[in-house]
Amino acid sequence: MARLHYSMSDEDVIRLVFERYGVKVTGDQIVRAYGNEFRMSWKKSVEVGRFIKYMTLKQARQWLEDTANLRRPIPIRRFTKKQAHHATPWGNWPVAKWPVKVAKNYLRVLENLENNARFKGLDVERVVIVHVASHKGITIRNYMPRAFGRSTPWNEQTVNIEIVGVELPQGVVPKRLKLKVFK
Repeated sequence: MARLHYSMSDEDVIRLVFERYGVKVTGDQIVRAYGNEFRMSWKKSVEVGRFIKYMTLKQARQWLEDTANLRRPIPIRRFTKKQAHHATPWGNWPVAKWPVKVAKNYLRVLENLENNARFKGLDVERVVIVHVASHKGITIRNYMPRAFGRSTPWNEQTVNIEIVGVELPQGVVPKRLKLKVFK
């Protein structure tokens, strides 16, 4: 089995947490999870990862469960070309989507992150997601036969997800997600 190479070392995570929250953490307070070769959209995966960054595990899980059940959308900030703009009943971002498949795959990786935190003896209520990365995985090649002996490529992209969480002190943990949402 190949060894996983995370995009951030422990020193980078410690520096990021100190710059963001002003708190010194150790390597024992860092927890990681990696999801391999999910068959989903890379662009939507990047948007979901950017959205759940700096949330607690509980906040991220609740939002992604609501997205999978089509109750709350995910804001689309970067990949907005040819996307429907809405009347924004949920806040200041006009482009939003409900990426159900991506949300379910992120929930699988978040569950793995939570189990890793419990295994390390961390308090799951105080674990905050500080880094999320979506990398393009392998391309599953396939061909669709056409008329007159031709064929068209019918490829499928895969995505690798990595999430890094840190256990923060009680006074620093974000209390609430400050977004206006609709019911």
